[in-house]
Amino acid sequence: MPLDFTAIDFETANSSNASACSVGLVKVRDGLVVDRVAWFIRPPAGFDHFNEWNTRIHGIMAPDVEEAKLWSEQLADLVAFADDDFLVAHNAGFDMGVISGACRASFVDIPDFRYLCSLQVARKTYTLDSYRLPIAAMAAGFEDFAHHDALADSEACAAIIVHAANRHDASSIEELARITGCRIGAIGARAADSTPMFRA
Repeated sequence: MPLDFTAIDFETANSSNASACSVGLVKVRDGLVVDRVAWFIRPPAGFDHFNEWNTRIHGIMAPDVEEAKLWSEQLADLVAFADDDFLVAHNAGFDMGVISGACRASFVDIPDFRYLCSLQVARKTYTLDSYRLPIAAMAAGFEDFAHHDALADSEACAAIIVHAANRHDASSIEELARITGCRIGAIGARAADSTPMFRA
């Protein structure tokens, strides 16, 4: 099977995982980036206040998302771009929590995805003092990117997975997960009937 996946990264307006205000997605086919897209998101009502700390991190303010689609209005675009791929994200629990939280806050169904965490893969691939995204990406040869820009972060995440797969001689996300002993998680309906994949 080829190394196909979609890397994803969210920025949030505040501490709630329902407050997605930006997303970046990078599509990889056979280990090569073939498409990338990013857009602002207007968070669901009640979760749409911008915390000063979050804005200090990513630079996004309330006026930036005033004309953006609501989460419920753009979720279909996200799902269509990912196209049933494995999702990969750095600290994937956060990003999958954003998808689930924003869907619950918007009263829409959580889409079905399987996912792999590039943070966990990096920990099983490199020997580093820190496995934060900029450090892990540097180990993968991806440097000098705008950290906390959703598209740049998803590109860095994709670079880590591709580099790690090459280093482990893994030809697919499933094989990379097996070799590194990392769990393939699931959200949506798949979460109820998926079998976590671990290396013993």
